[in-house]
Amino acid sequence: MTAKEMEASRKTSSDKESDESVIDRRSGLDRRNMSDQTSSNLERRRGPGRRLSDFVKSAVEGEMSQEQFNFLVAIDTFKRVNDKTFPTWTDVLEIVRKLGYRKTMPSELNLGDRVKDWTEKPDTPSGVDAESDEERDG
Repeated sequence: MTAKEMEASRKTSSDKESDESVIDRRSGLDRRNMSDQTSSNLERRRGPGRRLSDFVKSAVEGEMSQEQFNFLVAIDTFKRVNDKTFPTWTDVLEIVRKLGYRKTMPSELNLGDRVKDWTEKPDTPSGVDAESDEERDG
């Protein structure tokens, strides 16, 4: 008996079942096109006929809007002041809130049932820094 024949005889039925559940990329099936996935409105991949938005295109080409530039400067300033190379997502959210952004409209993203959407008044304090919120309100 050859080594290949011995290996083939050792395979159990569970091994064969798991092999059959694997999608072979050579078959032409693309897992990204499977129908069970829902759109989150966060997809970066562009298929045929989908173009970059002007917002993204200008940033990619190095032409930033005032909003993009302000955000970049705020992140850079945070990194320098706090001696952090990589801010955490909590840090980024803090910066966004301190820039004045508030959740005033329903989300355009489809995040499923994992999160609950909400809105707040435009003049809501940032809630990030208790001292700055008291100064603003007082």
